[in-house]
Amino acid sequence: MKLLLHRIARKETYTIGRLYINGKYYCDTIEDKDRDFNRNGGFDNGETKVYSETAIPNGTYRITMKVQSPKYSRYPQYAKCRGYLPRLLDVPSFEGVLIHIGNTAKDSAGCILVGKNKVVGKVLDSTATFWPLYEQLQAADKRGEKIYITVE
Repeated sequence: MKLLLHRIARKETYTIGRLYINGKYYCDTIEDKDRDFNRNGGFDNGETKVYSETAIPNGTYRITMKVQSPKYSRYPQYAKCRGYLPRLLDVPSFEGVLIHIGNTAKDSAGCILVGKNKVVGKVLDSTATFWPLYEQLQAADKRGEKIYITVE
């Protein structure tokens, strides 16, 4: 399965994108500020990562469904998956990057939040957007498919 996160609005405190599944638009996303200004997949030429306020660098990353988040395993809204959220692997300068529920960049800490961008600086209907996505990713994982996301 191939996901594409196409960033369309790089703002001072957040980044809005569009998420595609196997080439088909699925939803909008919100992330922290994109500080990879030259979009080369790293923090160089004076670019810096600010902890909990920086979107992941551009690149292609494998997603696993097999790692439990200690933080989110305690949240009631994730009881259904016991905190086993989509996790991006081998993201330079980052650990524990997830796709999860949330509405603003303040909910992100480097993660990708899904929903509908109907309000400036937010995504709405995140829970209703997340669970069908989760089910598609979980089904692909159970079929033994490798799941990748390209961020651009």
